[in-house]
Amino acid sequence: MQKFVATLCLAASVLLSPFASAEKIRIASEGAYAPFNMIDASGNLVGFDIDIAKALCAEMNVECDIVAQDWDGIIPGLMARKYDAIIASMSITKERLRVVNFTNKYYTNSLAFVAAKGKTLDTSMAGLKGLSVGAQRATISGQTLEDKYSDVVSVKLYDTQDNAYLDLAAGRIDAILSDKFPAYDWLQSKDGANFEFKGADLDIDDQIGIAVRKGDKLQERLNKALDAIVANGTYKEINAKYFPFDIY
Repeated sequence: MQKFVATLCLAASVLLSPFASAEKIRIASEGAYAPFNMIDASGNLVGFDIDIAKALCAEMNVECDIVAQDWDGIIPGLMARKYDAIIASMSITKERLRVVNFTNKYYTNSLAFVAAKGKTLDTSMAGLKGLSVGAQRATISGQTLEDKYSDVVSVKLYDTQDNAYLDLAAGRIDAILSDKFPAYDWLQSKDGANFEFKGADLDIDDQIGIAVRKGDKLQERLNKALDAIVANGTYKEINAKYFPFDIY
């Protein structure tokens, strides 16, 4: 009888353990878009996006499994159910909304031109004529370059934002068009110290959201968690870790 009771107690403890039945949510990020998502020296994903993902999982009381995925394959991977959500600084666009759903925004982005310090750069159409300008492929900045500037500039697209920075620093292109916040982070680095923003920001009402599969109730849960971390100050703490200004 004692053995039977002990067995029941053990079974109950397993069932009640938060780890035995904890829900796990798998989240993808890119890992090449500092300071939002990047790989540290230990091979771990870190950055603003990653901190937001962890805060949301904590708010929802679920286990968070965050994986790296190349940008070009990140939506196909979601559709193939390799993961449940994408938290990778992805802009909410009409084109993407045909394939996936998005949560409410978790930050707002604008675009900016970056070029060498001490070099005058007129960012009007006439001023950019004949220059070589880079951007990351399959992004709002890349799409903007192709749609609005390709008649006047030589557009060069890169698989990662880091590779665009490398060509700019090496003088292989004259400027880049970039999301402002990652560019701001790069300008604070040793490699970006000789460069600066040029001209006015391009305000394109670019809102960044979390992508999920259509019909997935995770969208609603993530929205509630987002509202909660904004209200309780967690979002503000994460924001301040990366930027001296509000990006919400």
